[in-house]
Amino acid sequence: MEERIWFKAGNWPEEIPKHLEYPENFPIYKFLEESAETDPNNVAPVFFDTKISYKALWEKVLRFADSLQKLGIKRGDRIGIYLPNCPQFVIAFFAINRLGATIVPFNTQYVDHELEYQINDSGARTIICIDITYGRVRKLRDKKIKDLDNVIVASLHDEISFSKRVLGILFAKLPPRKRIRSGDYSFKEMVEKGDPSKVPDVEINPKEDLALIQYTGGTTGVSKGAMLTNYNIVSNQIQLTSLMYPPINHGKECYVCALPLFHIFSLNCIMISAISQASKIILLTDPLAGKPMLQDLLETLSKYKPTFFHAVPSLYVGLLFHKDIKDYDLTSIRACLSGAAPLPEQVMYNFEELTGANVVEGYGLTETSPVTHVNPLAGGGKRAGSIGFPIPDTDVKIFDPSEGKANIELPQGGETQNEGEIGMKGPQVFGGYWNKPEENKNIFNNDGYFLTGDIGYIDPDGYFFITGRKKNMIDVSGLKVYPREVEEELFEHPAVQEVAIVGIPHTFKGETVKAFVVLRDNETASEEELIEFCKGRIARYKIPRHVEFLDELPKSAIGKVLHRELRDGEWRKAGRKKSIDG
Repeated sequence: MEERIWFKAGNWPEEIPKHLEYPENFPIYKFLEESAETDPNNVAPVFFDTKISYKALWEKVLRFADSLQKLGIKRGDRIGIYLPNCPQFVIAFFAINRLGATIVPFNTQYVDHELEYQINDSGARTIICIDITYGRVRKLRDKKIKDLDNVIVASLHDEISFSKRVLGILFAKLPPRKRIRSGDYSFKEMVEKGDPSKVPDVEINPKEDLALIQYTGGTTGVSKGAMLTNYNIVSNQIQLTSLMYPPINHGKECYVCALPLFHIFSLNCIMISAISQASKIILLTDPLAGKPMLQDLLETLSKYKPTFFHAVPSLYVGLLFHKDIKDYDLTSIRACLSGAAPLPEQVMYNFEELTGANVVEGYGLTETSPVTHVNPLAGGGKRAGSIGFPIPDTDVKIFDPSEGKANIELPQGGETQNEGEIGMKGPQVFGGYWNKPEENKNIFNNDGYFLTGDIGYIDPDGYFFITGRKKNMIDVSGLKVYPREVEEELFEHPAVQEVAIVGIPHTFKGETVKAFVVLRDNETASEEELIEFCKGRIARYKIPRHVEFLDELPKSAIGKVLHRELRDGEWRKAGRKKSIDG
């Protein structure tokens, strides 16, 4: 990789290597196997205060792997995991990987047709579900998916103590156990009956064999399965570890996993990170739980004293506005990576003031395992509003976003701050979408750069800034408006807690700008006040012409604001349709 501007500008932290070595024969499960060998008595997952050691976790993985192979599961088979955050997710993930099969994580919030589509698209013939969603899976198999051979059912009851089960049921935090029908399998029994000595050796090719078919969120239309190899995931984990500062204290870290493990950010940046470091991971099934909302998460952070708390902006915002936040000690947190959505500057500063942690914004995609950019944790070089620098061995360019110009690179760090589509190469970048041969022809340019669909620029110091989605741009009389810029300005208003900007139809201008706003508790603001607030801060054509106040913004399971849902509603009301996929 040529020396790009982020190296030449002298802002790359001395503590962070520019290039790393990535093993070519190292499947993901090796992280757990090695941690079980080096630190067998360290606590791995903690669930409802029940702790499992690394030795015990690895044995459960091998036992479950043996039972899976007795069902006929082999290398290359696709296995669906339809589980919330729980120890069974961790066990299933590593057991499937140990057999060389492919994991297909399903969003636990999916309704029938969404789950049906991804099961059929992936070709998964075995699914591991929680008993809470067992009825949905049975209904789909009985009526629509005839070739779903194996249904394996886990229960949250199986991995927590008797006293916690009783309390969980009494306080409605734990649903009653569901009975498993004849012909289906109990996860618990499969672990108990498996023989760890009988797991076959499987020859896995990490660069070729798919570890994951990781579906995109589906918030922009039909979801697509990103094909991620063992090498992609392991490489990104090595990249992530190199970025942590102070350096990782192997075996001594603690992560709180408040994001759903079916999402790649949580899966790699939290679960696999913790396990590769033989460190503790606290699993939460619902970070919003408790009265008031987020109370359980707040108590968990205070009780377990995590060193890392990676999350999305909506969680940081929610904690900051919790009425009792100042009564809890969160100063154990050393570092926080924020991803999946833009992090407002004020949220970053306020959370740092509250915890003393170093909070940095990063960037990535499902297709990149996921991380490609992070603000430096070392050297004090982070820049608010920026996603930072590309991580080691990730080559990124800005391309002309015009149709047919995907190979024209725009200048780096020019004074005009040339905005264009971000394209990238790196060991963590996927090979394409499952069952999408025609689309795969268009997502890489002639030089092999993955075209992300995100628009951004590189400043003269080499920092990257995201200004919006290529197909999310708002076109006001031919002038481009990127939602993030307007959202950042409105977020500065003292009454605004959350904001989403979309383009709505306009008879003469094509589109105009509308803001959807959630106000802080006990605060008021009018449409006129917020429009006036933007004047003089941004160009006139970027100022919202309409403001609608909501109690909450629609969000995905990971906490990403669903701009498309808001926008589509406006276009439907106008009796029109804007065809986008961004």
